Amino acid sequence: MEFNENSGVTMPDKTEIQGNGVGIVSLTSLLCKSAEEFPNQKAITVSGKYQLTHSQLQATVNACAARLKAVGVGHGDVVALAFPNSIEFVVLFMAVIRARGVAAPLNAAYTAEEFEFYLADSKSKLLLLPAEGNTAAETAVTKIGLPVAKCQFSLLSDGGGSFEFVSESPGFDLDLGLSKDEAEDSCDIHDDMALFLHTSGTTSRPKGVPLTQLNLAASTLHIKDTYELSSSDTTVITLPLFHVHGLVAGLLSSLISGASVVLPATGRFSASTFWTDMLTHGATWYTAVPTIHQILLDRHASKPEDQYPELRFIRSCSASLAPIVLERLESAFGAPVLEAYAMTEASHQMTSNPLPHRGRRKPSSVGKATGIELAILNESGVVQSQGCTGEVCIRGVNVTNGYQNNPEANETAFQFGWFHTGDLGYLDDESYLFLKGRIKELINRGGRFPRLSLI
Repeated sequence: MEFNENSGVTMPDKTEIQGNGVGIVSLTSLLCKSAEEFPNQKAITVSGKYQLTHSQLQATVNACAARLKAVGVGHGDVVALAFPNSIEFVVLFMAVIRARGVAAPLNAAYTAEEFEFYLADSKSKLLLLPAEGNTAAETAVTKIGLPVAKCQFSLLSDGGGSFEFVSESPGFDLDLGLSKDEAEDSCDIHDDMALFLHTSGTTSRPKGVPLTQLNLAASTLHIKDTYELSSSDTTVITLPLFHVHGLVAGLLSSLISGASVVLPATGRFSASTFWTDMLTHGATWYTAVPTIHQILLDRHASKPEDQYPELRFIRSCSASLAPIVLERLESAFGAPVLEAYAMTEASHQMTSNPLPHRGRRKPSSVGKATGIELAILNESGVVQSQGCTGEVCIRGVNVTNGYQNNPEANETAFQFGWFHTGDLGYLDDESYLFLKGRIKELINRGGRFPRLSLI
């Protein structure tokens, strides 16, 4: 292990992330390994519709990857995906990165103008849509001249999966019955860019964030370790898979652990079916944003379920969770609530409160660093002592190498050998992180930024 004396946080070195030297350094290889170790374990279930084991999922992914490669999708090519939370999205995401392409998930509810911006900014080579299509997306691709294909999953008689592709672009045909073996040579390309997302853009133009296979492998392994995920676990997805929270914490971390993931039949979260799905499929945990936790609490108060599942833990991330809400969640659903801290640039998770047997969970704290180095710096890059507020900064193998085509943002974000999150916070005497807010929101006074020491 490497140890940073300033932060007091241990960080696994690359050898440990590779699985003690066995070469597991990419997300794709972790998914391949999971399929080998847990071939008959349920991987993906669409409630009331489909179910694929890890081996069936991997075979379907390989076949789709071969078809993508056959039409020219290869190393570094960006493929945009605009789907609800569906089995089509899961398979196609994995197939794109299996073919050494870059998956760019998009919100299917975008306007035509938004699709045009995100497709152009990501330099997408191909857009994949569900069979029912998407009028706004199709309007955008017509304007910019991008190939598009519609995709439909079917369950085979042997329990496996098959895909039908319908090209909407002349001369572009994905419906080629090629062997899955054609995708077998790219299981361990850890430096490949695999995922392209944008920041929210609440304070400025959205920034493109490329994440590599290694970034995603490290992040999913950190999450697996933090929550001790295993093949005994099942979760129901509550969040959109075009966001890093749902994609990395909910879906991918489960799949690399040999665990099972359930997608709601409607393709999105519904409080009226959530607990039924959780009980039916034996769920052991879930992750959500505070808004969804509050929706579940409101439903519990007005229309409680006859029975709730026995959960190992409930995870909360992506926004601050009020201590009173945490307390109400634990009381209502009988499980420890673990608040975490994450951002797209870190391939999601940076800190989390621990499971009960591994340490205390502290209300108002987002916990301890998980697999990364974390420090509080002042404006001169000096590491601050415990209890002193400054900017939360991180470094580690799960952190992006930089924003795409944005040198100004990179110059601001990467200083003194650290990635600067833009958040203010402090560490207590047990290295638990407490956030105080965004720098731009807290210290912008009349268009100028005073020194942190004055705040």
